[in-house]
Amino acid sequence: MPSLGFLKKKRTKDSQESNDLNSPTSPTLDRVTSNNTPLSPTISKNSTLFSEPESTTNRTNPSAIPTSPKPAEQMNNNNQIVGQNPTANTQNVPSIKNMINGPDYGGNNGGASQNDSAYSSQTAASSAQSALGLATQNARGNPVRETKGKYTLTDFTISRTLGTGSFGRVHLVQSKHNQRFYAVKVLKKQQVVKMKQVEHTNDERRMLQRCKHPFLITLWGTFQDGKNLYMVMDFIEGGELFSLLRKSQRFPNPVAKFYAAEVTLALDYLHSANIIYRDLKPENLLLDRHGHLKITDFGFAKEVPDITWTLCGTPDYLAPEVVSSKGYNKSVDWWSLGILIFEMLCGFTPFWDSGSPLKIYENILKGRVKYPPYIHPDAQDLLVKLITSDLTKRLGNLHGGSRDVMTHPWFAEVTWERLAKKDIDAPYVPPVKGGVGDASLFDKYPEETEAYGQGGDDPHGKLFPDF
Repeated sequence: MPSLGFLKKKRTKDSQESNDLNSPTSPTLDRVTSNNTPLSPTISKNSTLFSEPESTTNRTNPSAIPTSPKPAEQMNNNNQIVGQNPTANTQNVPSIKNMINGPDYGGNNGGASQNDSAYSSQTAASSAQSALGLATQNARGNPVRETKGKYTLTDFTISRTLGTGSFGRVHLVQSKHNQRFYAVKVLKKQQVVKMKQVEHTNDERRMLQRCKHPFLITLWGTFQDGKNLYMVMDFIEGGELFSLLRKSQRFPNPVAKFYAAEVTLALDYLHSANIIYRDLKPENLLLDRHGHLKITDFGFAKEVPDITWTLCGTPDYLAPEVVSSKGYNKSVDWWSLGILIFEMLCGFTPFWDSGSPLKIYENILKGRVKYPPYIHPDAQDLLVKLITSDLTKRLGNLHGGSRDVMTHPWFAEVTWERLAKKDIDAPYVPPVKGGVGDASLFDKYPEETEAYGQGGDDPHGKLFPDF
């Protein structure tokens, strides 16, 4: 059995394409996202803009762009950075059962034909992006944002802590220049080095710098001082999907399908850039103020053109080839998608066993999954084809790639182009006020007592040259 050194502990409890334009008021590049998002009956389809915080070297008058969503990555107290504390003010998260009037997914031919129209007649070897007409799904052509040393502590006012962990914490901050709210992840260099997470921390920055997708968190910039690393990211108001799932116990079939489809698009995008995510779970899925997902916590993301052997992830979500210390490829993310769908539909993971990692590993290697009778037959068929140790049968790892997942009958009603544009209503809209730094869906923590920005010796700075 693998050691637990790099494993996360078991928990016990905008538009299709954004255009970076030169701001008329600043030489800083502001991200402008045209968002055609009818995300709830109470929200219009008017465009929503998201703005990059202005740096010290490029400050002028604030622009009149509405604020962006909520916290990037939170941290737990189990030696790894993960999503926000699952107990965060769950009384503010209404049960999804009381808010969903899901469409009829029982053999809706109209939905299926609508879905079919999204695909061309290309061969299985063609990319899913081309087959679905998703221009933004190819990550390789994206320009890499410059993030190094882009901001300083003096650019922000720290409001409160959103989450804590063994490496540091995440703060809600407000830009002094455009008055918008962001999340700043602060990592203590000494702890990162002590936990042997230098490579993962540098990979996280590198992967986030490359990515630009409506369902992935945005990294706006990084900087460092003698003791800490700082990452400026989106503030995502709606909290974790984990909190909503625990409040709801389990999701109705159409709700789980909606979230799974957005994750599928995000994984398809990452894999197009040869990036393995390796930490898919509800704690790392944040809800923006309109109810759409943002994948956060890229601490285990890595560029892998072929195979890798690093043991990392969360026990419940590890693929058997990872548990058995074999080389693995991007297909481990599709296994994790299957575990995620199972957990959303059932309220628990298929291999959970008293919270013991070793027992979970044994169950994963045995590979026996018991499907409750209330799971839709199409959903069970998809899960069987994702949660399989046979890599020659696992969807996403076959000749058709991610397209095999997208064209599965369970996703028949999904029109992928519209979803990529967020042009489909989200089943649940978090009860938060947008643009005012509303952190009501996040727990409160004692604030950091040690002041940031102190000078002095920096023995670890050379380990993080790109910050």
